[in-house]
Amino acid sequence: MRKLLLAAVLGSALATPGMAQERFPRLTPEQMTPDQRALAAAIQGGARASVPGRDNSIGGPFNVWLRSPAVGDQLQQLGVQLRFHSSIPAALNEFAILITAREWSSQYEWFAHHRLAMAAGLPASVAADLAQGRRPEGMNEDQRLVYEFCTEMHRNHFVSDATFAATKARFGEQGVVDLIAVSGYYVAVSMTLNVGRAALPDGVAPPLPDLPRR
Repeated sequence: MRKLLLAAVLGSALATPGMAQERFPRLTPEQMTPDQRALAAAIQGGARASVPGRDNSIGGPFNVWLRSPAVGDQLQQLGVQLRFHSSIPAALNEFAILITAREWSSQYEWFAHHRLAMAAGLPASVAADLAQGRRPEGMNEDQRLVYEFCTEMHRNHFVSDATFAATKARFGEQGVVDLIAVSGYYVAVSMTLNVGRAALPDGVAPPLPDLPRR
């Protein structure tokens, strides 16, 4: 009986996001093909390398994308554009990323971008409410627009006329496109991380609580 109980507990742990074994083993440079090494060099030597405190190893979604280097290169280039050259201010852009991470319960994505959002100036209380699945209190008008626009996209698969008009009036047509693109890109990142079971660093607990499925 005790053996059965232990097996059940272990099985539950392996089914929990952030605790299961990664499905894509980390590749050493010696194991990589020339195309994979070129992609790794592009990731390590690009704009991401200048982010303070960044772990410049090939982990997270990039480790998975190495398995399809041509696709991975296009994705990482799009990520550079959306993270570092968006028309949306950095704190709001990171807010949109955190909204996506919460909608997809992507523990690694939240872990990676929460500190970036804080450094960019997103209020900690806004992120804390979002992590709990609550509509954040105390949002300013720009944060409210980003929250409503992105949340409507994720949950309704459409955006209301009122939300579209208000977002366009504030951020322009380019801003609307940039919000769509960063949300869609980080959906792909969340899918990659969740399917690949990307592991959090040792000693880091999953930052997002489980929420009822909508």
